[in-house]
Amino acid sequence: MYKLENYLHLILGMSLVTYLPRLVPLLFLSKKELSDNLKQFLQYIPYASLSILIVRGILTSPKEMIIPTIVGVTVAALIAYRKSSLVLSVFMGIFASFLIINI
Repeated sequence: MYKLENYLHLILGMSLVTYLPRLVPLLFLSKKELSDNLKQFLQYIPYASLSILIVRGILTSPKEMIIPTIVGVTVAALIAYRKSSLVLSVFMGIFASFLIINI
């Protein structure tokens, strides 16, 4: 059937393409001092990215998934507002959606 050797070059290539965009800025910007305005701007990127993914998920969710989607987003938003923890809010939003789907 399928052998790992057939896909090894593909896996290595995808790993390289995924890793390089993270490595290159780290190498070039690690010794430079960033301005306070730029640091403040960069702190908002994870929240902006998460917001874009959430809005896209809401707008493209199928009709049978609209209730779990709304519950998950609501739980994630409440936890993010209360705890200011990006990881915890995403995890709890996913968990709430999972519970709604399986109940």
